[in-house]
Amino acid sequence: MYHSVGDCSDDPYRVTVSPDRLDQQLRWLRRRGLRGVSMADLLAARARGRGEGLVGLTFDDGYADFVESALPLLHRHDCGATLFVLPGRMGGDNAWDPRGPRKPLLSKQGIRLAAASEGIEVGSHGLTHVDLTQADDALLHAEVAGSRAVLSELIGAHIGGFCYPYGTLDRRVVDAVRGAGYTYACAIDPGPLTGPHALPRVHIGENDTAVRLLLKHRLHRVRRRPVEGV
Repeated sequence: MYHSVGDCSDDPYRVTVSPDRLDQQLRWLRRRGLRGVSMADLLAARARGRGEGLVGLTFDDGYADFVESALPLLHRHDCGATLFVLPGRMGGDNAWDPRGPRKPLLSKQGIRLAAASEGIEVGSHGLTHVDLTQADDALLHAEVAGSRAVLSELIGAHIGGFCYPYGTLDRRVVDAVRGAGYTYACAIDPGPLTGPHALPRVHIGENDTAVRLLLKHRLHRVRRRPVEGV
């Protein structure tokens, strides 16, 4: 689970990795015989019994630096990824982070450019980055189903993936995501709700050197129970 790729000097939420660190992390994966791919490609490979050696890479929020900084590095290391964007904030910034520096988000053109790139999947992160467990039914529908419709029209493709803002979810929210037609959804630590529409992820940050990556890779298998049905 990545977010922004850029300057880490002011990063209170630990959502940024520098381009140099991302380059090192992708290089670490490749040296170990692993390859980063989109969630769609990972789940499709697993369904065919061919998921060994693949790691799903996700980038939340749709920061403009994905195209500027992350995409060239992904291509350099022959990796794909899933980019979860906020179609209600296209061309805006991360206003939901009160303590962090303002970071620009991708415009319509930037999202289309990412979607057209080899190995890159675009998914929904909701419309505006709200805690869906606190949303009423109308807002929940707009954030989940509405964002999918907007993105599908924008890039002219099926939108199969969803990502829960803040990683917060409950049974009602998971049911709404499933009902909206998403194939899968990414969380962080979904606990007993773990499944195809509540997939666990590992946060990766600037401090994750080779040793920390190795530990996280191993601990992920221990801490998260196996996901059935994917």
